[in-house]
Amino acid sequence: MVCADSYCNLQRGNVFSVDAFARRLQIQERLTQEVAQTIQEIIDPLGVGVICEARHFCMMMRGVEKQHSGAMTSAMLGAFRARKKTRDEFLALVNHRGNGF
Repeated sequence: MVCADSYCNLQRGNVFSVDAFARRLQIQERLTQEVAQTIQEIIDPLGVGVICEARHFCMMMRGVEKQHSGAMTSAMLGAFRARKKTRDEFLALVNHRGNGF
């Protein structure tokens, strides 16, 4: 999220929880977009960037049967969508943290 002065960071259990979204039956891409739009509406920052990493039990237990399979989706709004430099800086920070899978 880009606030007026700098980046704001919302982590697990910190101000915002995705539990209400995650309980509904939906695809991960839609969940990621809904979280980004909700943050945009409630906080009204200059931009919102959301990265959603998930493990899918349907891929782990049946079908593909890959035990450490996961998917990552992203949603960018405002400054993150409009400014490549801002988007690249956000993605570099996320990549620096490492892969959660």
